[in-house]
Amino acid sequence: MKKIENISLVGTGAIGATYAGKLHEMSPNCLKVIVDRKRYERYTDNGFNINGKHYNFNYVLPEEKVQPADLILVAVKYHDLGQAIDAVKHHVGEDTIILPLLNGISSEEIIGRVYGMDKLLYGICVAIDAVRNGNSITYTNSGKIFFGQDNNTVYTEKVEAVRELFERSGIQYMIPENMLHSLWWKFMVNVGINQTSAILGAPYGVFQKGKEVQLLMESVMREVIHLSQRIGIGLQESDMEEWYKVLATLSPEGKTSMLQDIEAHRKTEVEMLAGTVCELGRKYHLETPINEALFQMIRTLEQMYL
Repeated sequence: MKKIENISLVGTGAIGATYAGKLHEMSPNCLKVIVDRKRYERYTDNGFNINGKHYNFNYVLPEEKVQPADLILVAVKYHDLGQAIDAVKHHVGEDTIILPLLNGISSEEIIGRVYGMDKLLYGICVAIDAVRNGNSITYTNSGKIFFGQDNNTVYTEKVEAVRELFERSGIQYMIPENMLHSLWWKFMVNVGINQTSAILGAPYGVFQKGKEVQLLMESVMREVIHLSQRIGIGLQESDMEEWYKVLATLSPEGKTSMLQDIEAHRKTEVEMLAGTVCELGRKYHLETPINEALFQMIRTLEQMYL
């Protein structure tokens, strides 16, 4: 097994910056952060403040020729994925592992069409409550990265290499035996809480205590459960109970990424969330009325400020 020493990261939102900080603490020289020229100048001048500590990472422009990375972490928003795929091209070598940390159920396949599925591991972030405000990131829970091949009954060399890196860096992780089930579980969670929180302006504390909003969130997630059962992934009602266990660990003041996008007047990931649910509903002849409504409402909010 080759030890991972050379890591590249694209995407410096709350999740990307949080894990960049942990990797930097392990070894400042191990990490390259890929940014465009506008961000390069701003980040070089100001750096990042993560939980009160200042970091200035090793920033590189997409056009720079560099040594291929052992591992590339992709932590952008879904609508920036195409740009990120192009930005990492000089970092991809014969033995590079690519680990996406995006919401949704399709980023691995999209990246794999360009660089080959043999380089990809599946990945999701669970229970991270990081919030970004400008170049400042705060969190009380850095969460876990769930990752692996689609089936992890036996760990491959790629999985073992990433596991060893996370052990060294102190990044909490889990390697589910059925990674596709976990991928859909996180999709269900994001479809439910991200979208309802964005519409209501509600932080995690509202969902931890409010029965009415919990019922709304569950009704949204239930449309994903029905789709997963039709497709063969097989989410169950009990999977929602697993989410409540995670929700209880999050900071009550923490906010979902979509609520942060709405408050900052940024483009949201609604096409990847409700849009995907509605598209799959049409394909598999299942009604998805709540996601249809959320899609229209969130797109309207975007149109009011974009």
